[in-house]
Amino acid sequence: MPSERPLAPSRFMRETLPQAGGMRHRAALVEKARAAIAEGSQSFAAASTLFDKHTREKVWLLYAWCRRCDDIADAQDMGGELGDQSHAADRLKAIRVLTERAFDGLPTADPAFDAFGLVARECGITRAMADDVIAGFALDATDWRPRSEADLMRYCFHVAGAVGVMMAVVMGVSPQDEETLDRACDLGLAFQLANIARDIEEDDAAGRCYLPIEWLVEQDIEPGQHMKPHHRGELVEMTEKLLTLMEEHAAASRMGAARLPFRSRWAILSATRIYTAIGHDVRQRGIHAWDHRAHTTGLQKAGHVTAAFFEALANRPRRVTLPRWNRRELAAMAQPANSATQPA
Repeated sequence: MPSERPLAPSRFMRETLPQAGGMRHRAALVEKARAAIAEGSQSFAAASTLFDKHTREKVWLLYAWCRRCDDIADAQDMGGELGDQSHAADRLKAIRVLTERAFDGLPTADPAFDAFGLVARECGITRAMADDVIAGFALDATDWRPRSEADLMRYCFHVAGAVGVMMAVVMGVSPQDEETLDRACDLGLAFQLANIARDIEEDDAAGRCYLPIEWLVEQDIEPGQHMKPHHRGELVEMTEKLLTLMEEHAAASRMGAARLPFRSRWAILSATRIYTAIGHDVRQRGIHAWDHRAHTTGLQKAGHVTAAFFEALANRPRRVTLPRWNRRELAAMAQPANSATQPA
């Protein structure tokens, strides 16, 4: 029997040369990213149109990676219904591997990760910044629950505050400008706190709860029972804690927005107003806050964008006392530091 003939060399077997964007055309990646933000977040999509063209495209490229990582981690599509939550460790590994390839300029076969490789190279986003975000997916992968307010805020840092830091770098903030990056982190924290307040019912349906166990114990609520009708009053009290934290961090973020160019400042202040309005809607509804999902209408968004224009034009943010929780403290909280990082 004749020996097998070796495969002829082909272009697929040649060494792939590193190239930011995985050898995809930038325009194609930008268009994919634009479509992702249009489908994944109407609020942020509306605010992103206020950036200058160059900044807007980079914001879209970064958003595409964030959205795709979130979808992979939760086995969902564009933030929709959670899929099968088994094999979470494998999905987390995929996020890490694809992100590492993106940083190395290697093709990932996924436009969102190729987009991230491109914007990371253009703006100086570091592996450490990406690792801070991926750490949030790692917490969810272990069915983690916050035991304390500190745990809650650390989670918010990883899934949103760290994204705020990267967004600031995309807008041109120097990675050495710690003060402005701190305020960008505050904005991400505010956004996530509003999301948690709005999504308590949806999270419960998916078997998740981001209300600290200590808060539930203080209210004498049994594990997994916080959405029962007879606990609605206590739930409103705990939500008020979330919204107070949201307001504190949103107010601090405005001091950082003052340092951005006008168009970026306008976009960020618009997003701030839109997201905090969601939290305020939750507050105003009281015990009926979770009867249907809180949102802002197109007309309300337009009002917030108009108000943000004049706020950005004046550029006189109110000086406020900085919040208790800060970026460096939250980032330094090592996962194994205490039992609060273990599944509850």
